[in-house]
Amino acid sequence: MKVLVIGNGGREHALAWKLKFSPRVQAVFVAPGNGGTAADPDLHNVAITDFNALADFVEAEKIVLTVVGPETPLAGGVVDVFRARGLRVFGPTQAAAQLESSKAFAKAFMQRHDIPTAAFATFSDAAGAHAHVNANGAPIVIKADGLAAGKGVVVAMSLQQAHEAIDWMLGGNDNKLGVVHNDGGARVVIEQFLEGEEASFIVLCDGKNVVSLATSQDHKRLLDDDEGPNTGGMGAYSPAPVVTPNVHAKVMNEIIYPTIAGMAKDGITFTGFLYAGLMIDANGQPRTVEFNCRMGDPETQPIMMRLKSDLFDVLMHATDGTLDQVDLQWDRRVALGVVMAASGYPLSPRKGDAITGLPDDADEAMVFHAGTAAVNEGVVTSGGRVLCVTALGDSVKSAQHRAYEALRGIHFDGAQYRADIGFRAIKR
Repeated sequence: MKVLVIGNGGREHALAWKLKFSPRVQAVFVAPGNGGTAADPDLHNVAITDFNALADFVEAEKIVLTVVGPETPLAGGVVDVFRARGLRVFGPTQAAAQLESSKAFAKAFMQRHDIPTAAFATFSDAAGAHAHVNANGAPIVIKADGLAAGKGVVVAMSLQQAHEAIDWMLGGNDNKLGVVHNDGGARVVIEQFLEGEEASFIVLCDGKNVVSLATSQDHKRLLDDDEGPNTGGMGAYSPAPVVTPNVHAKVMNEIIYPTIAGMAKDGITFTGFLYAGLMIDANGQPRTVEFNCRMGDPETQPIMMRLKSDLFDVLMHATDGTLDQVDLQWDRRVALGVVMAASGYPLSPRKGDAITGLPDDADEAMVFHAGTAAVNEGVVTSGGRVLCVTALGDSVKSAQHRAYEALRGIHFDGAQYRADIGFRAIKR
C-alpha cells in the first residue's frame, strides 16, 4: 500500500521514516519533503502543495492513507478537501484545527468547558492590552492569536518586555510576526504566568476513542538554561519523568477527555493528533498552556524512535474509528533529540549554508531533517530549525551522550544548538 505524508519538517521526516518500516507499506511519498527525505531511497518527495492537486495525486497513485503533519495545511482545510473526495486522511478538520490556529478560540473553549488553564484576556487594540499589563504586572505571557510557527509567545519577565511584545504583535503594518486573524485584524491573548515544569502530552483521536502516545518534554528557549527567545523547540526527550502515573491520569481525565467531549458538544468531531502543552506545578497539578492539532516538532522525533508498534496499522485504526483496538508498544529506553538551528534563528534564519558530516542512519541514532534542501549531490540549510539529531539510550544521560556524539561531526556555518537538552530529567 502507498502512503502520503504532507509537510516538509523534522516531524514529517520522522513520521515518513517510521511508516516505511510497515510490512504493508510499499511506498511513502512526502509532499513537499526536504533534503533528508530526498536522500532516503525508501521515501519519495512530491513537489506539490496545492490541496486539490495533492488530492489528484492521491487518486492517481491509489494512495490509501494521507497523514497531515504541519498546522498550516490543517488550518487551511486540507482534511476537508480530502474528505469531500472520499479520501482517507488523518488529521482534524479546519473547524477542529481552530484549537491551534486561534489562541483566543482555544482559551474561550477551555473556559467554556472547565478545562484547567491560565486566566486570560484577549485584545485587538494595543491601548487596552497595555492597560491590562499595567494593571496585572509581570511576569506575564503575551501570545499572538494566530499561527506563528512557535515564535508567537513572549514570556515577559518585566513590564518593558510585555509592552514591547504588544507593540511587536499589534504593530499594524510593522507586525513582524505577520499573524493576522481570520477577520483581518491582529489579536493577542494575554495570560497569567504559570509556575511549574512543562511537558508535551500527545494523543491519537478517532472521533470518540483516544490513545495516548509516550510522554515527552521539549525545550522552547533558544539558549542553555532556558535563556533567550522562545522558538519552535530546540530539542526534546521521551519519556518525561515529570508526567508520573498520577499526573498522566489527571491529564486524561481533566484535560484530554473533556476536550474531545467539549468539541463534540460544540458540534465539532475531533480526529487526528491532539497535543496538550502542559504546565505541571509542584503539587503535580497540570494546566493547559496550549493545544496543537498535530504532533509536536521536535517531540515527534524521539517519540517515533521509541515506538515499536506499526504506525501504519495504528493510523488505519485511527481512520476507521477503531482506536479502542490499539495497544501501543514502546521501547523501554529513553530517546533524546537535539535541534541544530540556522544562523539568525528564530527571527531571521540564514539559508543556503552547506551541511557536511551527516552520519549514516543507525538503529540507535538518527538525524531527522527539517530545514534542509538537496542541491548538486549535497544538502544545504533552507529553514530555521535545520536538523534534529536523535538517539536512544538506557538513561537520559546515555541518550544525551549518544546524541551529542553524533552531532559533533555535523557542520554548517553559524549552527546553533543547546548543550543541555534533557537537563531537567537528569536533575530528577
